[in-house]
Amino acid sequence: MSIKNIRLEVMQTIEKEIDSYMEKYLIPPEKIWQPTDFLPNSQKDTFFEETHKIREEAKELGYDFWVVLVGDTITEEALPTYESWLMDVEGIDQQGNNGWSRWIRHWTGEENRHGDVLNKYLYLSGRVNMREVEITTQHLINDGFDIGTANDPYRNFVYTSFQELATNISHKRVGQLAKKKGNVLLGKMCNVIAGDEMRHHLAYREFVKTILKYDPSEMMLAFEDMMRKKIVMPAQFVRESGEAVGTAFENFSNAAQRLGVYTTHDYVDIMKKLISYWEIDKLTNLTATAEKARDYLMRLPDRMLRIAERVAIPKDSTKFKWVEANGML
Repeated sequence: MSIKNIRLEVMQTIEKEIDSYMEKYLIPPEKIWQPTDFLPNSQKDTFFEETHKIREEAKELGYDFWVVLVGDTITEEALPTYESWLMDVEGIDQQGNNGWSRWIRHWTGEENRHGDVLNKYLYLSGRVNMREVEITTQHLINDGFDIGTANDPYRNFVYTSFQELATNISHKRVGQLAKKKGNVLLGKMCNVIAGDEMRHHLAYREFVKTILKYDPSEMMLAFEDMMRKKIVMPAQFVRESGEAVGTAFENFSNAAQRLGVYTTHDYVDIMKKLISYWEIDKLTNLTATAEKARDYLMRLPDRMLRIAERVAIPKDSTKFKWVEANGML
């Protein structure tokens, strides 16, 4: 049987249990938080008072903070790219009542709330140039992304396992920084978003663990391949108005590193967690090629850590068209 057919068979096997995954890791719309739970209610007389409070609290947050928050928001709002990419994965069929396509749609429904609540907060804060933010968001959706997975489910689930945890870390730490500056509302918003990302991470992580039971060698090779390529961020092609594709990403990433929101050390830590949870060191009945892949994966975190120790991040903030705030955090 071909590798493609084996992958399809594994996907169909897991699909039979997709309802249990959805029940465990996703929450119905009526029960989960919605953006309006955290934002001023425009139907109430207190709307302007609450909006003024948001604007006053926002003044305490510095330049790099706003760069990161805007970058995170833009990343979340490029959701159409991520959904369309996953819908093209082998074994996921948009037609009929395919279990995997239902998973993707429900996952997308949860993720959609993240960009929604953050975008509205940015608008109300008065600290960013919303037109520039909107232009960048449209550019990012137009430009798409290339995460090196093609339509292979194994590689895609490695990517989502990694990326969802990275996003959890980023939102959680942004929330912590906001709370330290007295911005309790923004802290809560980022914290609940981080909670969603963690649930999603746990689900995708479980998909990979299940695949390892059915097709350990091929899953091992897919994991190795993604680690050799390195996990690229969804906003890799982010740019400002009038600029070339991807020109804003490095400066956005540097701001996140300066604040300690997401660093190269976090990248290595996520890798270690996945290797541990998937019990890469304990898998048996691997092909010779997969054994070599395992050896590479087991040595990789230490190698990456040595590289991370040598990474130098620019100390000065880079000016963005998005951000109108002044000062440093």
